[in-house]
Amino acid sequence: MSILLQHLLHDGHRCAIFCRAMQGSSKIIDYQTTTLAPGIKLERVEIRLIRLPLIEPFETSFGKIDSRLIFLVCIEADGLRGWGEVVAAEEPLYSYETVGTALHVIRDFLGPAVLNRPLASLDDLAKCLAPFRGHNMAKAGLELAFMDLLAQLNEQSLSALLGGELKRVAVGVSLGIQPSISRLLERVERYLRLGYQRIKLKIRPGWDLDVVDEVRRKYPNILLSVDANSAYTINDREHLQRLDDFKLLMIEQPLQHDDLMDHARLQEIMKTRICLDESIVSLRQAKLALELDSCRIINIKVGRVGGYSEALAIHDLCVGREIPVWCGGMLESGIGRAHNIALASLKGFTLPGDISASSRYFERDIISPEVVVGADGTVAVPDGKGLGFEVDVDLIEQLTDTRIDITG
Repeated sequence: MSILLQHLLHDGHRCAIFCRAMQGSSKIIDYQTTTLAPGIKLERVEIRLIRLPLIEPFETSFGKIDSRLIFLVCIEADGLRGWGEVVAAEEPLYSYETVGTALHVIRDFLGPAVLNRPLASLDDLAKCLAPFRGHNMAKAGLELAFMDLLAQLNEQSLSALLGGELKRVAVGVSLGIQPSISRLLERVERYLRLGYQRIKLKIRPGWDLDVVDEVRRKYPNILLSVDANSAYTINDREHLQRLDDFKLLMIEQPLQHDDLMDHARLQEIMKTRICLDESIVSLRQAKLALELDSCRIINIKVGRVGGYSEALAIHDLCVGREIPVWCGGMLESGIGRAHNIALASLKGFTLPGDISASSRYFERDIISPEVVVGADGTVAVPDGKGLGFEVDVDLIEQLTDTRIDITG
């Protein structure tokens, strides 16, 4: 366990802590079943950290990783458990949030704020979290778990609870920066054969025009996009304009992570549609981006925007303005992936999302059955109660490195 996590895992509120390094020295606090009228009263919030190795390293303009420290949130009420996932990474590269900050914020603030009070709806939960500024990924972990629980209590699927209409969702694949163009072309071929409807290439200065040119030359008719993860500035606009030659579906987040103005300037001179990712952290930012014409496509990541409350509002905004949206991914485990599938079942998600098969990243996922991509490049939307997948609690227990229980 890292020094940072040891520092964060101090005794506070009513929380019990378990980690492999502390096994035998801490006891998990028991909880009592609580009456749930008139709303749901959450009895316990459980945090688990598990590490899943990736099948192959994944490289973006931020750097390369070969495993994911998965941050799971489980909430309990009325004998049921709802599962969510915090998509923060270990380092503040994609976002200022990290596993460490999310652990601190949920344990010390958000978790205690939602316990033992009647919560009849997602709006009730969002109001409990609203006084705390920022920390969208931490908030999303709780909202996701709550909605899974609420769907189970209502005896309906998460997709149905959200208002989803699609029975299968179209999916694409995101391909990281490779050691060589030939290696990249091999992977493009592999995923096209597996049926993925859209190929997205990660790019950065020095790995962009020549790479896209080679892929487009070999595959002139595929749906192709690129993702820069904020690797460029407006001073690169003439260079980025050359991407117009490749008939791309979009260029995702070419400029700074919090920028709208320079993206608007870039969109004005580019034929290719700009899609914003990191810049869209709320409904307010989405409205502003559309007013400025900073983008013409929006990537909705439920973790990035703070949970379902904002994600649904951004979806509805874009549907009303006829702006295409799609569901982005953050190398989630099957729990986060199941939530993405439910979100992508809404009618406004008209472009293939980054919802790859479980086997794209992990030897073994923590849900059953694992997510599978059909030959037509779609994933089935489950109709079972809640997530619609069985959470492999035994495997999670085996993999747990850190566990924290928060009670009221």
